[in-house]
Amino acid sequence: MTLAKYRAKRNFRKSPEPKGGKGGRGLIFVVQKHYASHLHYDVRLQHKGALVSWAVPKGPPRTAGIKRLAIHVEDHPLDYARFEGVIPKGNYGAGKVEIWDKGTYLSSDTASKAESERRFAEGMKKGHIAVVLQGKKLKGQYDLIRLKRGPKDNAWLLIKRASKKS
Repeated sequence: MTLAKYRAKRNFRKSPEPKGGKGGRGLIFVVQKHYASHLHYDVRLQHKGALVSWAVPKGPPRTAGIKRLAIHVEDHPLDYARFEGVIPKGNYGAGKVEIWDKGTYLSSDTASKAESERRFAEGMKKGHIAVVLQGKKLKGQYDLIRLKRGPKDNAWLLIKRASKKS
């Protein structure tokens, strides 16, 4: 994962957004409500030192079976997970950003961070990522499924899965 696209779109002398830094021990996720040119939610999952990010226009689903369009956007630095504030007018992504939910995640059916990282990388290539989120608002299994297979195709679906019955 690279942060070059993220940094190229921003003027850090004019925007309070973070440039990038080190992360913690666990795999984190954050959902930020972003009042930019259009209100949307940014879903970000930690992977290999960055936050892999999707813009979700209608917000992440909280009910099983609901599918939402998720546009894969540039990776963000890990410290962006704590960012709340206003990106000034005239800057890329101008508008208010607030944390809507945050927590940790692992890939489905594993309790290992290393295995989750491996499955995430494999899922990015194949176009299907399955994770279990543990946040305040978002809990349970979510799938991200790429709609097309081309190298520039960035449209995915974010789907909340039904809980498994014991």
